[in-house]
Amino acid sequence: MVGSLVYFATDIVEPGVIRHTEGNRISLGEPDGTRSERCKRIAEALIKAGLRCPVTARIRHEIWVKILGNAAFNPISALTRATLVRMATDPEVAALVRNIMGEVEAVASRLGVELPVSIEQRMAGAAKVGEHKTSMLQDLQAGRPMELECIAGAVVELGERLGVPAPHTRAVYACAKLLETVAAAGRSQKP
Repeated sequence: MVGSLVYFATDIVEPGVIRHTEGNRISLGEPDGTRSERCKRIAEALIKAGLRCPVTARIRHEIWVKILGNAAFNPISALTRATLVRMATDPEVAALVRNIMGEVEAVASRLGVELPVSIEQRMAGAAKVGEHKTSMLQDLQAGRPMELECIAGAVVELGERLGVPAPHTRAVYACAKLLETVAAAGRSQKP
């Protein structure tokens, strides 16, 4: 198994049609931190296709950087229907996002993962993406299940197991979970 992280901002315009807004990076890495030949070969093929494809010995750290943003922005976007730039620049929502990111950072730290990106850098990166809907918001609007458990739910669960309080993450997760339940019930009642 090779670990990978995809850094693309895309929207499903209609079935079979994807609009690419921003990003061209796919990071690859072995879960054990080695730089394998298979990762190098995959990266070479992706680079030839025009993508940026670094091979990292710290794929787990990169996963936590992605979770840092996704655990905050994704469920909040589903609850508010707001784009990345709107959440990153609204003073009250941005404060909530920073609180959630702080909790994610604390969980990662307890696991021995030092994040190579600050919360402010992650906020600036989200604002730079602009008027993009997160994947969780796109899933909600398309009537698909949201990736709530593997993103925010995982942070809440790990926080509980490690004794790291995550009240902001838990509150947003609980609200988004109820939203998903209500949305699913509404879909099942449609003729």
